[in-house]
Amino acid sequence: MTAPARVLLALVLAVAPAVAARAAEPEGGVKVTRTIAYAKVGDEKLYLDIAVPPGDGPFPCLVMIHGGAWQGGSRGEFSVGRERDGKKTPSWIEQAAEKGYVAAAISYRLAPKTKFPGMIEDSRSAVRFLRAHAKDYKIDPEKFGAVGFSAGGHLSLLCGMCDKSVGFDVGDNLDQSGQVQCVVDFFGPTDLSLYANSPGVVDGYLAPVFGNEVKTDEAVYKKASPLTYVTKNAPPTLIFHGTIDLIVPIKHSEALLKALTDAGVPVEMHTVQFGGHGNWSDREYAKAAAASFKFLDTHLKGKK
Repeated sequence: MTAPARVLLALVLAVAPAVAARAAEPEGGVKVTRTIAYAKVGDEKLYLDIAVPPGDGPFPCLVMIHGGAWQGGSRGEFSVGRERDGKKTPSWIEQAAEKGYVAAAISYRLAPKTKFPGMIEDSRSAVRFLRAHAKDYKIDPEKFGAVGFSAGGHLSLLCGMCDKSVGFDVGDNLDQSGQVQCVVDFFGPTDLSLYANSPGVVDGYLAPVFGNEVKTDEAVYKKASPLTYVTKNAPPTLIFHGTIDLIVPIKHSEALLKALTDAGVPVEMHTVQFGGHGNWSDREYAKAAAASFKFLDTHLKGKK
């Protein structure tokens, strides 16, 4: 469930530590501001990096959520560019801003120090913060999407599927919604009960996140599974999955596809033949990039 080494537009991105808050103006007029504190939980501050397009807006907002089995990873996967063939590549948030989206890469508390639902509480807190500061960042508060890989895909789905009644909204800005209107999910777990008969996975991946209760209480799986919350009101969802993913088997996405289809929700699923858990070719990531922005443009910008 770690984040892939290569992400959209076939660029190599890597985890990077947070840097001091600053703003930059790359070519094209995109403004990038890093290390914005969006919440404080106990003694821990939570940060996001944001890229804002040039122009007056308001623009749709994409919240980008990193993977790492809920235990690792960094928002830098989406917000820090890397050298490629001697040239610095723009980060994902910069690319998205160049396409007319405000894009925010967020941090969230990690296991085992923090147990679920801390991760989704933080993710939704970031959405609420951005809505509360929509004017500051030229955001259209009615048009939010979430994009995530693996564990980040799982959290993105929960940002889309769950309303306030589920109880994942805690903290500040509770007058704002933590729900998004569109989701792009790269091989995120959708039904955690599918791991129940895999002791190695439960001990190594799930118990540190969801507690030892996950071994005996099926309700823990149900509460944490996006599949639980599928209704006719679920947001349009785009799914990507490799056919031989051994960490998050493709049946997770197949089950979500069926549930959303049965509920009448707009949904697309793209498979990568013989693709594993994100270790896809640059060509496959480039195809995923094109499909992602086409989907997002349709559902957040109203483009045909």
